[in-house]
Amino acid sequence: MRVAVIIPAAGLGTRMRPEKAGTSRKQFMQLEGDPIFIHTLRKFAATPGVTDIVLALREDDMEWVRASIEKAQLAKPVRLVKGGDSRQQSVENALRTLDKDTEIVAVHDAVRPFIEMQTIAAVIEEAAKCGAAIVGVVPVDTVKQVHRNKIRATIPRDRLILAQTPQVFQFDLLKEAFERASADNFTGTDEASLVERLEKVEVSVVPGSDRNIKITKPTDMDLARLFFREEHGK
Repeated sequence: MRVAVIIPAAGLGTRMRPEKAGTSRKQFMQLEGDPIFIHTLRKFAATPGVTDIVLALREDDMEWVRASIEKAQLAKPVRLVKGGDSRQQSVENALRTLDKDTEIVAVHDAVRPFIEMQTIAAVIEEAAKCGAAIVGVVPVDTVKQVHRNKIRATIPRDRLILAQTPQVFQFDLLKEAFERASADNFTGTDEASLVERLEKVEVSVVPGSDRNIKITKPTDMDLARLFFREEHGK
């Protein structure tokens, strides 16, 4: 089975403070000596069954990112493609470059470096069987529906999940979802939302982990350093 992983990394990181030139973009922030995206790439490069890794990024970043990947000496090659102005455009650009023999496509946030390899394998296996699967966790806080600052309803948590990545799909299904979205001028919040619109398959949810954090704010870096030390026994 040919499994491709797409990692969009063209975002501008608007929620990070521009403390230094070039470091406000979260995927390029340094975590224990390497940019965050390198730690993320390592997980997929080390995962058995992953055959292709594609990183979508801005053209201006190509040269130094390529140098960073060469320095990291990853277990599998990483192909760079030009990303777009949005996550959806970046993933769509990467999809167009995949080999026709590709069967499964996983999309993962560049800033989720603590995804566990067994979770990657589990969600790929589920998508291969069912067509579509994502990683998700049940929220621990009570969720309220509000209008302005007034509560309108309490939503049962047993019917909710917080979507994480990887989000994994059969290749033809994901291509069709992106084609439909483009034709309808629809922009989704994640890849699953595009696939859901097709109403062809039910998207499965594979249990994720609270450690699979998405690094989006400066305060997330403190937690990331802690998780890194625990993961590497430091």
